[in-house]
Amino acid sequence: MLMDPIANALSKMKNYENARKREVVVEPASKLAADILRVAQQQGFIGEFEFIDDGKAGKFRIALLGKINNCGVIRPRHAVKRDGYEKWEKRYLPAAGFGVLVISTPKGIMTHAQAREQGMGGRLLAYMY
Repeated sequence: MLMDPIANALSKMKNYENARKREVVVEPASKLAADILRVAQQQGFIGEFEFIDDGKAGKFRIALLGKINNCGVIRPRHAVKRDGYEKWEKRYLPAAGFGVLVISTPKGIMTHAQAREQGMGGRLLAYMY
């Protein structure tokens, strides 16, 4: 039984990257997963992704570029103040300026760097490097 679809999607992407596959199909699809994939695409971790409607929850077909070293979901989803990103960078990222934390803010899903420059806090969703 699938408990966390976002964790499933990120771990499946990481496993397929380690196996040197060029694409992965992740199910079930959700709006939150689409937003996280959009951030990963903007940061250059993945290529194009598309939604496939299968009559149920749907699927995502994701083109892999071989640039993901590690990615995962952050549970529980910790609240972060606008000046508290450094603590979480040290915990989840291997070095300063290397990788991204994906944050849910009132203005949408974005990276921690974007949230910091906009002066916003939010909730931690995932990390990628």
